[in-house]
Amino acid sequence: MELRSVEELMDLLYACRGTRSPAGPGGAPVDLHDHALRTAALLRRGRPADKELQVAGLVHPVGRLLWPGDRTGRGGRTAAVVRPLLGDRVAGLLRHQDDPCAWADDDLLSLRQAAEEGRDAVFDAGVLEDWRTLLALVAEGNSRLGAVD
Repeated sequence: MELRSVEELMDLLYACRGTRSPAGPGGAPVDLHDHALRTAALLRRGRPADKELQVAGLVHPVGRLLWPGDRTGRGGRTAAVVRPLLGDRVAGLLRHQDDPCAWADDDLLSLRQAAEEGRDAVFDAGVLEDWRTLLALVAEGNSRLGAVD
């Protein structure tokens, strides 16, 4: 599976609504849709200029929807699904998000911290539709970078 349009990605993110992830350490299961919105919103607050990092935060739960209960290689498979649409950087962040050895990188550490905080944070993170324009901008930027002259 590869995502080829923002609309396909939006449909997948909407499908996360009502899907609960397993409980994390010391926490309760969370709704993947809500978790995605909170993680992206936290990254927007902390790193407002880094649009690709925010998008990685938004789409990071997609692998749990596509491969529930299967943690082995899920990050790599999720990266492969989003790379054609969102590019190498977003895919790389997703590929390494669950690898503690890679967290020394500032971007991965920010993503991981926002994802952890987003599990339990209580605030209005908006709605998924608020992210459509940013997803389109990142996808368009990736499309231009990958274009052949």
